[in-house]
Amino acid sequence: MSEFLLEILSEEIPARMQKRAAEDLKRLVIDGLKKANLEFSAAEAYATPRRLALLIDGLPDKQPDVRDERKGPRVDAPEKAIAGFLRGAGLESLDQCEKRDTGKGEAWFAVIERAGLPTRGVFPDLLNDVFTKFPWPKSMRWGTETQSWVRPVQGILCVLAGDVVENVAFNGQAVNNMTVGHRFLSPGPIMVSSFADYKQKLRAAHVILDSAERRSLIKLGLNEQATVEGLTVKDDPALLDEVAGLVEWPVPLLGDIDADFMKLPGEALTSSMRTHQKYFSLLDANGTLVPRFGFVANINALDGGAAIIAGNERVLRARLADAKFFWDQDRRTRLEDRVPALDAIVFHAKLGTVTEKVQRITALSLDLVDNIPGADRESVRSAATLCKADLVTGMVAEFPDLQGVMGQYYALGEGESPDVSQAIAEHYSPEGPNDACPTAPTSTAVALADKIDTLAGFWLIGEKPTGSKDPFALRRAALGVIRLILENNLRLNLRAVFASAMRLYPEKIGATGSDSARDLMSFFAERLKVYLRERGVRHDLIAAVFAIGDEDDLVRLLARVDALTGFLNSEDGGNLLTAFRRGANIVRIEEKKDSVRFQHDAYDSSLAERDEDTLRLALSDVSAKVETQSTDEDYVGAMALLAGLRRPVDAFFDTVTVNDDDPVVRKNRLCLLANIVWVMNSVADFSQIEG
Repeated sequence: MSEFLLEILSEEIPARMQKRAAEDLKRLVIDGLKKANLEFSAAEAYATPRRLALLIDGLPDKQPDVRDERKGPRVDAPEKAIAGFLRGAGLESLDQCEKRDTGKGEAWFAVIERAGLPTRGVFPDLLNDVFTKFPWPKSMRWGTETQSWVRPVQGILCVLAGDVVENVAFNGQAVNNMTVGHRFLSPGPIMVSSFADYKQKLRAAHVILDSAERRSLIKLGLNEQATVEGLTVKDDPALLDEVAGLVEWPVPLLGDIDADFMKLPGEALTSSMRTHQKYFSLLDANGTLVPRFGFVANINALDGGAAIIAGNERVLRARLADAKFFWDQDRRTRLEDRVPALDAIVFHAKLGTVTEKVQRITALSLDLVDNIPGADRESVRSAATLCKADLVTGMVAEFPDLQGVMGQYYALGEGESPDVSQAIAEHYSPEGPNDACPTAPTSTAVALADKIDTLAGFWLIGEKPTGSKDPFALRRAALGVIRLILENNLRLNLRAVFASAMRLYPEKIGATGSDSARDLMSFFAERLKVYLRERGVRHDLIAAVFAIGDEDDLVRLLARVDALTGFLNSEDGGNLLTAFRRGANIVRIEEKKDSVRFQHDAYDSSLAERDEDTLRLALSDVSAKVETQSTDEDYVGAMALLAGLRRPVDAFFDTVTVNDDDPVVRKNRLCLLANIVWVMNSVADFSQIEG
C-alpha cells in the first residue's frame, strides 16, 4: 500500500476560503480515485495561508484488472450488425469473440479483459482534471498563464510512495518533491519523501499545518496572557477561525488601548478592532471592556514582540481616532433631523427609497400594535420613524455592522425613552436561527413590520427565492417573522397582515396584493415546516393542519400540531388512524369504480344495523362537540373526542360488511365511511400523515 501527498503552494489564500478549498480538494481527488476504481484507507486535507495539502493513504500499486462481457447479435445476424458490435467493443474480428447458446439461438459474446494501470499512471489525468475544475469562488490568471487559481501558484509538491509523480503540471510548471517553510523564519527549500517527513519538516520550518492546532494555540496563548492580568478574552469563534487562517506560525500578544478611546460605545470599539484589525477584545471580571487588546503575530521576534506590539498599538490608535471622530461628529445632529436624508438611499430600484420604506414600516407597525400586548402606539411610532436614521451617520458608514446599535446610543443621548432606543437597535433581529429574538413590545412591533414589509415588497415584484438562491435573504426574514410570532405568542392572521403590507405599496408595483399574499402564505408554510422540523416536529403533521382551512395563525396552528402529536402518540390515536386509512381507501376505490361521490351526510339511519347506528350516533355527537372545542381552541379536547371513536369504528369493521350484495345497503355504508373521514378531517387532514 502506498501514500500519496499533494501540496499546492501559492501566495496567501483568503482565510474565508481555506476550509472550503481543503474540502473541495479532498472531494475532487477522492471522486477521481473512485472513478478509477482505486480504493484507499484514509484521506485528510489541510490548509494554511500559503498552501493546500492532501494526504491519501492505503493506495494499491495498481488498478484491479477488469473483465467485461458484452452480448452481441445472433450468429446469423447481418454483417453490418456484427461489424457494429465489433467496433463498439473495440475488437477487430470474431476470432476474439465467443459463440454461446442463449436458449433463443446462438449469439456472439465479446469478452474484454483489461489489465489495471499502475496507480502512478492514473494521477496525471486525475490531477490535471482537478486543477481545471477546482471551484474557487473567485480565481484569476497571471501573465501568459492559461489555468486560473485563487492566487499565483509558486510550486506543487506531488509524491506517491516517496517518488515524484511524473507528467503532472500546472501552467507548464512541473511538480516536484520540494516545498518551503515560513516566508520569513525559514524560507529555504525543503525536500519531502512522506507525509510524516513533510509535517515534521514544516514544523521545524515554523509552519503548523493543521488549522485546528493553530486555532488551539492562539486561544490558549491569548487566554494564558489575559489570565495573568486577571482578564478574559471575549469569546469570538468566528474571529478565532479567521485569524487561524492568517498565520502559519501563531504568536499571541497583548497590547494597550489609549484610555481616551474607552469613552466610545463598546460595540464601536469592538467592531473597529475586530473588523479592520482582527484584534480580540479583553474583559474584566465584570464582563466590561478594558483598555487592552489581543492579536496574533506570524513571527517570533528577537525582542519578545515589543516592536510588533508598539506597531499594532500605533495602527489601532489611528483606527480608533477615526471612530472617535465619527462618534463626536454624529452626535451634533439629531436622529430625527437625519430622516430626510434617507431619501437619497435606494432600498431597491423597484421598491423605492429607504424613506418610503420607513413610512411603510411606521404604518404597518401601528396596524400591529393591537395584536402585541403592552405595545404603546406613540412609542412604536417614534421607534419606526427613527429606526433607519443611523444609516446616514458617519459611524455606520464606516462600520455597517453597527446599524441599529449606534441608533440606540444616539437616541438615548437625545433623550428618547429606553424602549424606543432599544427598538431601534433590535428591529433588525432576529437575523438568524442563533440570534436573540426581541421580546419588548415596541421592538417586536417594529421588527415584525420591517421584515413583513420586505417580504411583501419582493413578493409583489416577483423577486422570490429560487432553489439555493436567495440574494435578498428572504428566507431569513421569514424565519425572523416566525420566531417573533411564536416566541412572543402573538395572535396574528398573517394573510390579512400580508395583504395590508402590500396595500402600502403603490398600485403600479407588481402583481395584485391578494394573489401575492396567498403565495407568500404558502412560502411561510414551507418555512414553518423547516423551522419546526429542526425542533423535532414532524412536517407531515404541519401539512395536515395547514390543509384543513388555510390556517394562518401560527400560534393556533402550533397548538393544533401539538394536540395532533399527542393524539397520534396514544394507542387509540394510532389505531384510529389505521381505521381512517382503511375507510378512506375503501371509499376512494369504490367511488372510482362507480364514478360517483359518496356524501358524508347522505346516510339513511333506517337501513342501519346495530353497530352501524352506534357509529352514526357517535360520529354525530363527536362532530358537534369537536366544532365547539375547535372554536374554543381546545384542540387537546377535540383530539380526545376523536380518540373516543376508536371502539365504535373497530366494532363497525368487525361486524359490518361494507360491500353488501344489496346496492342500496352498500351505498349507505359507504356514506357512513365517508362520514368517518369527514369528521376526522375537520380537525386535521389525516390523509397527509405519513407512516
